[in-house]
Amino acid sequence: MTMTNRPRIAFLGTGAQGASIAADFSLAGLDVTFIDQWPAHVEAIRANGITVNLPTRSLNVRVPALHLCQVAEIRQPFDLVFLVVKAYDTVWASHLIKPVLAPDGFIVGLQNGMTHEDIATVVGRHRTIGAVIEIASNMWVPGVTNRQNDHDESWFALGALDPAQQHRVESVAQLLRNSGRVEVTDDIRSAKWMKLVVNAAELIPSAIIDTALNDAARAPGMLEVMRHAGYEAMQAALADGATIMPIIGMPPVMSNHPERYVDQIFDEVLRTFSREDTLTTSLQDWRKGRRAEIEEVNGWVVNVLRQHGKTAPINARVVDIALRIESGEIAAHPDNVALLTAMEPA
Repeated sequence: MTMTNRPRIAFLGTGAQGASIAADFSLAGLDVTFIDQWPAHVEAIRANGITVNLPTRSLNVRVPALHLCQVAEIRQPFDLVFLVVKAYDTVWASHLIKPVLAPDGFIVGLQNGMTHEDIATVVGRHRTIGAVIEIASNMWVPGVTNRQNDHDESWFALGALDPAQQHRVESVAQLLRNSGRVEVTDDIRSAKWMKLVVNAAELIPSAIIDTALNDAARAPGMLEVMRHAGYEAMQAALADGATIMPIIGMPPVMSNHPERYVDQIFDEVLRTFSREDTLTTSLQDWRKGRRAEIEEVNGWVVNVLRQHGKTAPINARVVDIALRIESGEIAAHPDNVALLTAMEPA
């Protein structure tokens, strides 16, 4: 695959994030196919195109869109597949698309969580590119996505799992630059851990109290809880061999002190990537009646530290409360601040 042969590209998962990025690719004249599991969404795109509402403008693009069942009808393989599904859907989605991935093609996991290894178990490390994504967006109506960060604010990082394939990543980065800032890294594993640190602090904790991210950070006692969830996640990252590194466009010179780094990166998310009405993806999932990425983010922290003989009491509490919400035992509600703050951070 090179930049000159117009690669065939699929976006598997064209919800709030995937749809807006794929629309940018289409507007750039690239060969893009949308594939999604929401039937009404696919039909709306076929009828009216995909509409992307940005902070100061709106786009509408006519694109080919397929239902999941139509993957079996694809005859010409894809050179690139951008996987933009929930972390817990990674394995089955990778198996679904594997038969139509070119032998020298890549799956790029534009996802939260440490999903790059799941992709690699299905298609091989030599066909896997790990990625970090930082965009705030939401989707409530089929065929319409609301993206709260335009290209100048949107940020991605890419890196090959197989070092022998790293030289090819820049070509993929050039394509993704149609949608935002892109950095290529030789250590995508650490970059994904740094993003998981941020996600552990923000996604589920703010969803538990059923409020926008910025409001959650202002709620009495919540900022301390969220930061300590991030501190524990950083402990897990370091225990797992990750290196502290700047992400989401932060300057190269940052604090190497784990907790100070967490404070800096979390503040940057709140300042640059979050609007007053930004709901995390986890709260959006719950309001749609869907599962959130609990085990893949906060649960991941708990499990990694347990493997190293350590505990993650704040993340464990977040997981427990979140699972109680998903089981219907309790509801997401502002009063849940008391549940999160009941145990003093260490």
